Amino acid sequence: MLYGKLSSESESYQKARAALLEAEMALRDQRERVAELRRALPLDTPIDDYLFHEGPSDLQKDSPISEIRLSELFEDPSKPLLIYQYMFGGAQNESCPMCAMWTDGFNAITPHLKQRVNFAIVAQGEITELRAWARRRHWSNLRLISSAGSSFKTDLHFQNSKEEQFPGVSVFVKSQDGPLRHFYSASAIMKDSEYRGIDLLTPVWNLLDLTPQGRGDWFPSVQYG
Repeated sequence: MLYGKLSSESESYQKARAALLEAEMALRDQRERVAELRRALPLDTPIDDYLFHEGPSDLQKDSPISEIRLSELFEDPSKPLLIYQYMFGGAQNESCPMCAMWTDGFNAITPHLKQRVNFAIVAQGEITELRAWARRRHWSNLRLISSAGSSFKTDLHFQNSKEEQFPGVSVFVKSQDGPLRHFYSASAIMKDSEYRGIDLLTPVWNLLDLTPQGRGDWFPSVQYG
């Protein structure tokens, strides 16, 4: 059954819409197959227990600043740790507009995410600078972590030798006997300068794709108007 079907639809529209529905269902099935392949990745890649910096839970305060290990980001060790690799710091003097858009969404859904995962935003910038930016964006639900001074970003290839940043996500697990494991990482950059690798982490482009014009060459900004 096609929802939104109108009695005034032309025969050519109905045929095109039926073909589109078949393609949409095939895409859904392919996403399920990709997710199944991802879940089957071996949990056999060790990861260092990197040292980070974190501020207080109250975003309006910047002290005290604490040192915290990657392993300590597992508030619930039975759940995986999902980290968004934010482009801020190093050669990235200003926030990446796409990262800001993604993280605006993460801030809203964090209470839902925390039912199944440990979640944090990690940036290479100094923690006080990251928190100042977060206050401007009203990111009060997020756990904000600075990896400044560590090789975390470089080791995972989210920062190069020129300290240029790359956006993406990483997932880690903590086994019962203690060791940390890297499960999965993906970047927005799939090849060259094509930023399409983690489109599904925001509804914005996907909603634009529903329109006659599509997404076109639209690119987010950190501020509009």
